[in-house]
Amino acid sequence: MWVRRRRRPRAVQRAAHPPARGFISWTALALVTVGSVGYLGSAPALSVYGLASVFLYVLPALVFLLPVSLVAAELASGWPGGVYHWVEAGISAPAGLLAVWCQFAQTIFYYPALLAYVAGTLAYVVDPGLAGNGVYNAMVIIVLFWGGVLVTSRGSAAVAKLSSGGTLIGTLIPAAILVALGVAYLAQPNPSAAPMTTSHLLPAWTGLGSIVLVVNSFFTYAGVEVNAVHVDELRNPGREYPRSIFLAVALVLAVFIGPTLAIAWVIPAQQISLTAGVMQAFTSLFDRFGAGFAVPLIAVALAIGALAGMLSWLDGPSEGLLRIGREQGFLPPYFQKVNGQGIEVRILAAQGTVIMLIAVLYAFIPNVSSAYWIFAAMATQVYLIMYVLMFIAAIRLRRSQPDHARGYRTPALGLLCVLGTVSSVAALVIGFVPPSQFGHSNPLVYGVLILAGILAIGILPPLLMDRYRKPEWKATGAEQAL
Repeated sequence: MWVRRRRRPRAVQRAAHPPARGFISWTALALVTVGSVGYLGSAPALSVYGLASVFLYVLPALVFLLPVSLVAAELASGWPGGVYHWVEAGISAPAGLLAVWCQFAQTIFYYPALLAYVAGTLAYVVDPGLAGNGVYNAMVIIVLFWGGVLVTSRGSAAVAKLSSGGTLIGTLIPAAILVALGVAYLAQPNPSAAPMTTSHLLPAWTGLGSIVLVVNSFFTYAGVEVNAVHVDELRNPGREYPRSIFLAVALVLAVFIGPTLAIAWVIPAQQISLTAGVMQAFTSLFDRFGAGFAVPLIAVALAIGALAGMLSWLDGPSEGLLRIGREQGFLPPYFQKVNGQGIEVRILAAQGTVIMLIAVLYAFIPNVSSAYWIFAAMATQVYLIMYVLMFIAAIRLRRSQPDHARGYRTPALGLLCVLGTVSSVAALVIGFVPPSQFGHSNPLVYGVLILAGILAIGILPPLLMDRYRKPEWKATGAEQAL
């Protein structure tokens, strides 16, 4: 499905430790935004729609990406600290905990899906048949996640060295190559596997399940709010930030739409793997043009890009959870401990234990693509809860603190918040319906499975943390600083 992802900056740490005053250009901020969401792993899920995938990218960009980007800019410029401080100030401390927990919990679903994509990609280096092997996927997920934790535990410097250039190597260059090969394929000429006529601009309606994959696009854009912390680094935020966002939206759409269409041109929809679809397209095109030797190289590049994004995002949400846990006493002292590099390794270890259990499920689910989609859908649902809270907090803060200093004031904030909230809730509802690609899946069983995952990992833990917190768990003074 969605999987982003995407390179994600450590927004919480940046907000808690503001950089020295300096300015960046609005074009540079646009590129940072592209880097935070640009990720080819989401392309196969929407490529099954062919030309209609363009609509499925553009619609969420207008009703979700733009509201999130603009609203988060105002919140970040007035209330530093990340989403938990925004929601805490606008609603309440428990709501702030729920928001940051949802941001943290979605990664519990996101990492298995992301690493399953990496596993499917790396399979083309050894044996493409491994891409559908559940045991192989489970082993890769476990090994790569704990490897990422090991790297992250050594501090942000090590993460920065390994993640730098990941967007270029693993996203932009492969995307350009895939589109170029796809265009050459059509120019030979060869017929497109998916119809490319104007009558196919909109998804065919065969029931609600036929448009469920639109939720994929919401998760594709999720995380863009972390870049809002840069709004105060612009010389003229009121004019330059909107320019930056609109440029970023155009570039992101180009990065996503081109490769998605290229996959649709060469691989029939019913044969597209949600985890290995990108490599299916590369393999087919490289073989056609006599460059099969490049398949392992492109597989390694794509894996590097995905892993770089994982490292960039690995300790951001967990750090936000640590901060609110210390400030409000939501976390037991055991989980408030950090290592010598200031990394919350105990929280990451607890997260890794749950991820290991999820990874094992890959070994017992016959269809790896189905497992990938289910975990991706759960990640999307949990993350959307955070966005609903963010939009509500923004409206309340504008009304309750109209004179609070803000470096940027979002135009038509109320309208954008309503649009973003309605879009998020609609995506939440749609996400409980199995996509048409699941064939004869029982809708009730699928919906209950998604709901159970959301409640067990997204909702229940913060409720218990709030219910059983103790006054002595609240850190004071220097203890709250990392």
